[in-house]
Amino acid sequence: MKNVTLTALLLAIAGAALYSGAYAADTATEVQRDTHQQARIEQGLQSGSLTTQEAGRLEQDEARIDRNQANAERNGNLSAAEKARIQREQNQVSQAITRDKSNGAVGNPNSESSQRLQADVQRNINQDQRIENGVKNDTLTHREAGALERGQAKVDQREARAARNGHVGANEQRHIQNAENRQSNHIYNKKHNDVIR
Repeated sequence: MKNVTLTALLLAIAGAALYSGAYAADTATEVQRDTHQQARIEQGLQSGSLTTQEAGRLEQDEARIDRNQANAERNGNLSAAEKARIQREQNQVSQAITRDKSNGAVGNPNSESSQRLQADVQRNINQDQRIENGVKNDTLTHREAGALERGQAKVDQREARAARNGHVGANEQRHIQNAENRQSNHIYNKKHNDVIR
């Protein structure tokens, strides 16, 4: 009887470890896709194939995806349906990036406004990579990654609001940078709080 109980316990532990590893891969994959899409937005700004206003609309879409990821990860479990919904949304944003980059509208990558937004989007890329790395190396739990995605959504939302009129002013960038600094501190604190899966 003890052998059966011990075997069942070991199988349950092994199953939980496999499930946790698969979930971590799913979470890291979704964050990696965020990073890739942010990089495409930044590249579009740098080349002039995206205007500041177009990039702002794309950041609005990115904010929605980040909020949905945060909600899906809130309970520490990313279901197949949630993953499929997030992937559909990411596919739609990917198509929007491609469409906006090839629609003939030309941005000025050397304008102060574009330079400000480029810097902010680059910071998004860095923050997303830090979250992705934290999930991969187990310094972030799934719930922590979800909370950090909610913070990323807030930053994306600020960028979207600032770029809505096609111009990001110095004062608007200062507010974005303050939000980015808070998010950076949240990432650091969550990665170093000794909470493990």
